[in-house]
Amino acid sequence: MPTISIGHNNGPSMKIGLGWQRHCWAKARKDLLGKAIPVEVVRMRIKRARELGLAYPQYASIMLGSGRDIVGFLFTVDGLQLRLRKRLEMPDTVQDKLQSLRKCNLMAFAPSGETPDVFRKELQQVAGVPFSSASPEPEGEINWSAARRAIRTALDPLKLPSDAVVMIGTREAEKQWAAAGKIAHFIPASDYYGTASN
Repeated sequence: MPTISIGHNNGPSMKIGLGWQRHCWAKARKDLLGKAIPVEVVRMRIKRARELGLAYPQYASIMLGSGRDIVGFLFTVDGLQLRLRKRLEMPDTVQDKLQSLRKCNLMAFAPSGETPDVFRKELQQVAGVPFSSASPEPEGEINWSAARRAIRTALDPLKLPSDAVVMIGTREAEKQWAAAGKIAHFIPASDYYGTASN
């Protein structure tokens, strides 16, 4: 483990050569595809965007930013818009959206005090779709390393790379968790459930 010097803020690593890697990636992509993206590739991406419940421009932006396809969604409790009354409830719009998703893993943070696996099973019943995993939601004021650990706890059982997962949430703190965990993209729940498929 490297020694951290005084004044280090535990922020993300500034890898040496990252600019060169981006240049090489952009050049390789341009050499492969040329200036225009082939129609077949666009059609394939539009189909994939629909499977993920995303508008095509949103999907293309995320994919081109990370260089990977999206393989999963990590939902916060607020991102699922869950309400606990006599039992767990979910709005129809959220349930419909989740049931329309194809070929991706669904994961969720379990609320404070809940056993993740028990919460996952209850969530599956309410949503009507399988969730691959649930893990404890980060609590209180947490630092970047704690947020990163919480993200990895959600993704590691499925061996998913963080830059191929999109996080759905509502709060600014949740957006910071996504940044700390190097998630491909954070989408506010209101935007995600309001997205019309193209």
